[in-house]
Amino acid sequence: MRGFWRKLFGNQGERAAARFLRQKGYRIVSRQWLGRWGEFDLIALDGPTIVFVEVKTRRNVALGHPAEAVGRDKQQRMTRQALAYLKRRRLLEHRARFDVVAIVWPDGVKYPEIQHFVNAFEPTGDGQFFS
Repeated sequence: MRGFWRKLFGNQGERAAARFLRQKGYRIVSRQWLGRWGEFDLIALDGPTIVFVEVKTRRNVALGHPAEAVGRDKQQRMTRQALAYLKRRRLLEHRARFDVVAIVWPDGVKYPEIQHFVNAFEPTGDGQFFS
């Protein structure tokens, strides 16, 4: 899967993840928020907690579970990005966390399998972060 189709499939997964989180009571604040260190797929509120959500969508698990794609490097970039987001909006005193939504969506299947990993990893690297 290349370029355009990959992005289209990823967007489909992000929409499914947003619906899933809304059904759990989250409020989606932003989709595809772009910053200096990359993009947050979703930013949501779980009550008073700011949640930075990484969505990984795969057609199958042949190359591993989608959540496994959120390695240490990605976690570090997300941590830096989250700190920048919180600083820019003067929200450093708010609780925040990182969630991962893993989606397996085979061809021809109407509804994907969705797994939500709450507080999937601790902030990594330097700086302060409330969780």
